[in-house]
Amino acid sequence: MSPVSSNAPHGQSPLRTVQVVGGGNASSSAHVRSLAAGLVARGVRVTVCAPVEADRAYDFTGVGADHVHVPRSSDPGSVAALRAACSEAHLVHAHGLHASFRAVLALRGRRTPLVVTWHNRAQAEGARARFLRLLERRVVKAAAVVLGTTSDLVDRARRAGARDARLAATALPGRHRPAEGDDPDLTRPKLRAELGATGRPLLLAVGSLDRHRGYEFLLDAAGAWRRLDPVPLLVVAGEGPLRATLQRRIEDEDLPVRLLGVRDDVQHLLTAADLALLTSSWEPRSVLAQEALLARVPLVATAVGGVPDLVGDAAELVPYGDPYALATAVTGLLADPDRRELLRERGAAQAARWPTEDETVAQVLSVYDELTEPARPA
Repeated sequence: MSPVSSNAPHGQSPLRTVQVVGGGNASSSAHVRSLAAGLVARGVRVTVCAPVEADRAYDFTGVGADHVHVPRSSDPGSVAALRAACSEAHLVHAHGLHASFRAVLALRGRRTPLVVTWHNRAQAEGARARFLRLLERRVVKAAAVVLGTTSDLVDRARRAGARDARLAATALPGRHRPAEGDDPDLTRPKLRAELGATGRPLLLAVGSLDRHRGYEFLLDAAGAWRRLDPVPLLVVAGEGPLRATLQRRIEDEDLPVRLLGVRDDVQHLLTAADLALLTSSWEPRSVLAQEALLARVPLVATAVGGVPDLVGDAAELVPYGDPYALATAVTGLLADPDRRELLRERGAAQAARWPTEDETVAQVLSVYDELTEPARPA
């Protein structure tokens, strides 16, 4: 089906959609901003229901969408606000598990189609993990279509009882825009000097300091590559609850590792890095993996979640939780410039096959058309 244009086809009224965002996930919020911009450009009326701080950060109104403040919590007040915002919508599209559950509650008793996109999966154990699985089943059974950003998320939705689960075309928003700042050839030596990596390899990991990131195994590997000459420096951009534990290990074991905290210059850090490292127990369409390949930085990553499908043969993949395999992959790449150059070339080719923002919007519009065209009034 062709996408909706600025003049609605067959005399129909313009499609009215509500996008529901929790506001706690950067990649899903950036995706919604990109999606809203593309939908508005095609004549779709878009209302984004999200916490006010999410609109400040991602400027949904700046791309032509309306914004309604809806807190992240599922208390009666937030559900009532969402229900009111959805009252005239032809279709509601919720992003993430908690936002989707609020949408289910808000649409109770209505026939408004609900589309759900799963960008990630919650990292939880024990009773909380069981509770989240109950929410997943409730959400997918209420949704007309579930879009998963990775094939294993699609499989998870089907196992939970989804009537219709599909792989989503998901672009990295803004990936065609050049990074802001000076010429990388000029800024790279300065940044490496600031980080303490002059005359030695620089390795970069990015992500919150949480248990599922696998940083304990990364520090094990860092201990193994101390025997190299010169010794590589690993820098980690991110913050989280494990900072004190990781810092203590770094100091006690004299590891060549620096915790940088939250950084807003990850693209610049990538231009300075010799290798990018991704060591999580699970990842969706990892932003770091995409940015590394786009920046032509060789990537070593765990073969989990959506990573293998995302990178293909353009990265060195290792098992999760295996510091020996991780250290071996890193030391092997540092010793093999030809292999690094091959990964750069493969990375550029792989990135060229990823969906564009236009293709992402087109897929979503085709889903919307399926669900709304028969019911939309002229």
